[in-house]
Amino acid sequence: MSTSSIVVKNDKQDGKRVGMRRSTVYFLIALALIGVSAVRALTSATDLTSSGQVAGTLALAVPIGMAGLGGLWSERSGVVNIGLEGMMILGTFFGAWGSWHWGAWAGVLTGILGGALGGLLHALVTVTFTVDHVVSGVAINLLALGSTQYLASQTFQKVVGSKQSPPLAALSSWNIPGVSPWLTKLEAHHWFFVSDVAGILGGFVTGLSVLTVLAAALMVGTYFLLWRTPFGLRLRSCGENPIAAESLGVNVYKYKYIAVVVSGALAGLGGVFMVMVSSNVYQDGQTGGRGFIGLAALIFGNWRVGGLSLGAMLFGYTDSLQLRGSDAVHALLLGVAVLLAAIAIRKALSKAYRQAVVYVVFAGVFWLWYGTTHEVAPALVNCSPYVITLVVLAFASQRLRMPKADGMPYRKGQGK
Repeated sequence: MSTSSIVVKNDKQDGKRVGMRRSTVYFLIALALIGVSAVRALTSATDLTSSGQVAGTLALAVPIGMAGLGGLWSERSGVVNIGLEGMMILGTFFGAWGSWHWGAWAGVLTGILGGALGGLLHALVTVTFTVDHVVSGVAINLLALGSTQYLASQTFQKVVGSKQSPPLAALSSWNIPGVSPWLTKLEAHHWFFVSDVAGILGGFVTGLSVLTVLAAALMVGTYFLLWRTPFGLRLRSCGENPIAAESLGVNVYKYKYIAVVVSGALAGLGGVFMVMVSSNVYQDGQTGGRGFIGLAALIFGNWRVGGLSLGAMLFGYTDSLQLRGSDAVHALLLGVAVLLAAIAIRKALSKAYRQAVVYVVFAGVFWLWYGTTHEVAPALVNCSPYVITLVVLAFASQRLRMPKADGMPYRKGQGK
């Protein structure tokens, strides 16, 4: 069977599963909106659906989404990229350095190039020298962290007396005229569901950064490029069966190099976003492990753009929620209890009684937690995004299908 047939067959299988679940996903999204609206109304935790919360979600989800999208490019070509965190770190430093010297858009370009340099190094080590992909990724993370700390001490520290950069030039942002004020008025009424939807939509159209729009365009463009063009078919064939791809004339090395360099560039863009949109300075440790969370979002999304986007928004939402205080996180305990109870009912209806009992027990735990406390401990609030990451991966891991040759060593001509 040719590589094209293999990839097309896998696409059809994945597409059939996606098509069967699409209506279910829409229904669950509507149900989730109603559930969150009910929790907001019962607890008076307006931050759950406020435009500020959604805007914060976007600001935190974009770096995660860009790291995850970079991982998608790399792993669809068969190269595991654990070095996304390091490539984001390179993007933060070089983005700040370029912006400090030449302006905002120069900073965007230099940050992307910094991340791409990390991707090029990863490609050289894994594709050409067939070093273990995980070992290479860990080494890049350590190298990026150490090198940027040294470079910051040699550049920013001599100017401002610390490794933090001076304030950087800001990128433009805008509101959609007419729409943003109208949604703000609807949100202020706190009507059930209507105001909640207005708050969510308002967060998407208020204070919109140009890099947020660029990130959304890259998500859509990646989908069409990888799943709707011959180039994408060849690249994905390298991650499914590189030997078969080579037998049909595909230059596997070239496609792997392209994918991993693009992967680094996208992770670098995520780092630039953190420096120039989320804040306006560079600091050590600024990425905070978001490259790893991007990798988790990629796995949650089953190595597809749509699922990756939802995963990034989920992690961004919990991250933003904990920044807005413990009241909103405490209210979310009630929402989690209701969600687990609904899953338990679904499991019971499908006669999976043991799983239903487990979900009922956990629903009871969260219900008691909510009912017997008035706030969540600050330490638990701060770690909530990482707990959500682990929980989501645990529940999503049962139906994952990674590219078949992902992480496997390949040498040109090995199938002869």
